[in-house]
Amino acid sequence: MGIADDAVEIRARGWRTLVALHSLIETRLEKSLQSEHGLSVVEFTVLDALSRQDGWHMRMQQLARAAALSSSATTRLVTRLEDRALLTRILCADDRRGIYTELTPAGVELLQQARPTHDAVLEEALTTAAEQPELAPLADAIHARTPAAH
Repeated sequence: MGIADDAVEIRARGWRTLVALHSLIETRLEKSLQSEHGLSVVEFTVLDALSRQDGWHMRMQQLARAAALSSSATTRLVTRLEDRALLTRILCADDRRGIYTELTPAGVELLQQARPTHDAVLEEALTTAAEQPELAPLADAIHARTPAAH
């Protein structure tokens, strides 16, 4: 195996490690958010992304990027959340073709209830990952970037 092959293998190993950490975190978050708040991880992500915007609204395209979804998947998700009265769509005043997605009071309330669950499960999953030699470097890197790191 040459140097170039070694570099490819190192990148591939890093990618597999990242995927393993993501899977561990997402599985735990999905289970807890779903059972305690009736939210999927991607639904939480959308509500959270909207809550972090000034005015609590985003264009659909921005929301798709924030949730790492295709435009069509974002539209379906927004429709489901709108049907649950957690968010609403409004026309952009500047561009009638543009549509904003905005949190409703019910969406804000559910997010506020779910955020402590999300944060606690994320912390627990990262602590578990830090105990596994293959995942520890990534978990430690995430903790190191957290202002209130333990």
